[in-house]
Amino acid sequence: MSVKATQQAEHAGLPKFLSALFYAGASLLITVVNKTVLTNFRFPSYLCLGIGQMIATIVILYAAKVNQIVQFQDFDKGILLKIFPLPLLYVGNHITGLASTKKLSLPMFTVLRKFTILMTMIMEVYILRKTFPNRLIYSVVAIVLGALVAASSDLAFDVESYTFILLNDAFTAANNVYTKKKVGPEGLGKYGVLFYNAVIIVIPTALASAFTGDLYKAAIFKDWMKVTFIICFFMSCIMGFVLMYSIVLCSHYNSALTTTVVGAIKNVAVAYIGIFVGGDYLFSWTNFLGLTICMLGGLMYSYLTFSKTLSEDKAEQGN
Repeated sequence: MSVKATQQAEHAGLPKFLSALFYAGASLLITVVNKTVLTNFRFPSYLCLGIGQMIATIVILYAAKVNQIVQFQDFDKGILLKIFPLPLLYVGNHITGLASTKKLSLPMFTVLRKFTILMTMIMEVYILRKTFPNRLIYSVVAIVLGALVAASSDLAFDVESYTFILLNDAFTAANNVYTKKKVGPEGLGKYGVLFYNAVIIVIPTALASAFTGDLYKAAIFKDWMKVTFIICFFMSCIMGFVLMYSIVLCSHYNSALTTTVVGAIKNVAVAYIGIFVGGDYLFSWTNFLGLTICMLGGLMYSYLTFSKTLSEDKAEQGN
């Protein structure tokens, strides 16, 4: 391959890397902000926090469309068919993600989120008929092994918390796979997927919140007059939009599996930060060893995935 072709391949891979980096940063920030709102301030309603994030998404994208900053399809009867089942996966991912963030320490949240990688790989094998090299499979095994070691010594084990996080893994994996499909040429595009996802699910989610009493708990929350809480709540709402946009953008430029891998990269920082920030991590050497194995597997997995992506780009340029 010529030097020019190599440079073109590296340039072609730049949006893939930058979109992945953007997703990693957004995911890291929103995890910390959500943890602050739900745990440090003890905000009682993860559903209402999710509603705030959906409303922020709708307002931002609608304003951008009106001002012709972004473009996406106007609503018609075909929208529901085009976007299904993303709204169901989106709300499931949102609710279980916020619930598990509230109930689990940051490091354990991070470790158990690793099962998303295995679930995504399985879904891509059976749904998208993909195959993976043995080295990539071995790195996944290392990640899962580390997660199991860490979880086995979790002194704060709770059946409900683990159920929420594993459900969140399944919703995330399915969401990543189907998002890749929906942002394609025959789908709604990046902004259409984001906007109509939020529009379709915000009212049912608000009704569910009111019916369960979650909305009332949020309304009588004592810290609504605190400036620090309002800032954190507002940041969470904005970051909800930023996170969803970063996921769609990463899925647009990369595979669903690569998007999931990026979450593993982000988790390296989140896990170790959570040991010192949050105040709810119960230290044990077994748990710490599991975290370390998990993170090393995640780094190897990430390296193999992005190396493969760059090789494929070079091969395409060479042809």
